[in-house]
Amino acid sequence: MSFTPAAYPAIRMRRTRASSWSRAMHAEHRLSPADFIWPLFVTEGMSVEEPIKSLPGVSRWSVDLIVERAREAVAIGIPCLALFPNTQADRRSDDGEEALNPDNLMCRAIRAIKDAGLDIGLLTDVALDPYTAHGQDGLLDEDSYVVNDATVDVLIGQALNQAAAGADIIAPSDMMDGRIGAIREALEQEGHANVQIMAYAAKYASAFYGPFRDAVSSSGLLKGNKKSYQMDPANMGEALREVALDIAEGADSVMVKPGLPYLDVVARVKDAFNIPVFAYQVSGEYAMIEAAAGVGAGDRDALILETLMSFKRGGCTGVLTYHALDAARLLAG
Repeated sequence: MSFTPAAYPAIRMRRTRASSWSRAMHAEHRLSPADFIWPLFVTEGMSVEEPIKSLPGVSRWSVDLIVERAREAVAIGIPCLALFPNTQADRRSDDGEEALNPDNLMCRAIRAIKDAGLDIGLLTDVALDPYTAHGQDGLLDEDSYVVNDATVDVLIGQALNQAAAGADIIAPSDMMDGRIGAIREALEQEGHANVQIMAYAAKYASAFYGPFRDAVSSSGLLKGNKKSYQMDPANMGEALREVALDIAEGADSVMVKPGLPYLDVVARVKDAFNIPVFAYQVSGEYAMIEAAAGVGAGDRDALILETLMSFKRGGCTGVLTYHALDAARLLAG
């Protein structure tokens, strides 16, 4: 039997929008604090907060204060933190050796949160750019080209170092070929079978990363660009191939980065693979919302929640966002 839709006035689309209770009942997607992963920047010292000029409202925190941020997250219902280190210049080197130091900033922050007994997941970045003197995500050859396989060998050690410190989710953001399978195998062999991998599977060579590079003090160090390993913003099919490879190599979830300018990629990935898909609402996206609100171009709270809802509508399981704490407070009423 064929279906013939009713026409106006039998159907009035505005009926279900007429009252707040009805709008709530008919909402197709919902936001909660459990949808958010909160990125935090770790720096040296005690009781240190360093505001980041290009990320208004975001700071670097010393390890002791990172623990306090973790307590805030647990109290409001945020399930996971993403940690990024601001490595001091004298600890950076061409080979990124500090990434393998079991007492580096990342590992100390992981252990401090775990020692505090907090029930929260810790996602840790695996890439060498916070540790290299040249700001690239991997090792360079004599022509300043980022070499793949030698970099993967170091990334394996970095991942194992973080897992040994207590990381719950390893998140390789480097975009080297084959690194997911290599890290997964190493984690299994070293007894870290339950450590998850969230692959930065479709990470684009984007103009939206500037404030992040300020936050980890790599913007002034970067020599050249990252286009030989991060993806061309023009490409969609390539993203699907990257995701397929990372799933085959053992990724538990995948990430699309940046977020809002790549929601079409998120939707295609979700439809094609039906795997948990996360998006990173990156520093430039955050800064644009803050700038718009700052000049009165829109209500800040509404801009935050509407943008985050777009990620859920696009197919995201969750979102890495610097607005996580503010959004969670707004949702809590």
